[in-house]
Amino acid sequence: MPIPLLLLPGLLCDERLWRDCLPSLEGLADPRIADLTRDDSVAAMAQRALELVEGEVSFAVAGLSMGGYVALEVWRQAGIRISHLALLDTSARPDTEEQTRRRLALMELSRTGTFHGVTPRLLPSLIHPSRLGTPLAEEVTEMAARVGHDGFMRQQQAIMTRPDSRPNLPDICIPTLIACGAEDVLTPPALHEEMAALIPGAQRITFAASGHLPTMEVPDAAGLALRDWLAA
Repeated sequence: MPIPLLLLPGLLCDERLWRDCLPSLEGLADPRIADLTRDDSVAAMAQRALELVEGEVSFAVAGLSMGGYVALEVWRQAGIRISHLALLDTSARPDTEEQTRRRLALMELSRTGTFHGVTPRLLPSLIHPSRLGTPLAEEVTEMAARVGHDGFMRQQQAIMTRPDSRPNLPDICIPTLIACGAEDVLTPPALHEEMAALIPGAQRITFAASGHLPTMEVPDAAGLALRDWLAA
């Protein structure tokens, strides 16, 4: 029977983030993609996401970027039910002061009515440089537009106020995948090495020629990694 799989998108992302990975999971996973645009705290996001697996005795969780922050909160709220955990292109650390300042600047830009200017500023840090100016870059921009101004503002508030999850990591004792793009500049590989060192038995993978969004940039490699993780 397929494993219920709760998929948690990142900032300015929706179900498109996971689309091209899903064929690799056919027959193994029953994917349920959460809407993380409606709440302004990771705790509330996690509670809403858990509604998608209500009644399931156990389920797997995978989160990318902001979705990783929410995945760790889902584990805090429902850890006994979670069979597998995947943390992609994310961090267990809280925001630094500099990161918070940058977020506030982007939020102010959005408040002035120039929300569509946000994604061009972020795009070079989201995808590998070789993919700028490609149809994939256009898809990332369109995905951000679907999340919209209000969703973006709520997500940034949630990210800025997220807790430090590092103290919780040694307590995670389920099959855990820690993976990121080799060229991820937002959450670089060193942050993933830190998480992998703190989670007992965690599997560590780096995706070559990928930035912050490997599930869109290198979906075959990301999908295979997720399949192997779920089969553990």
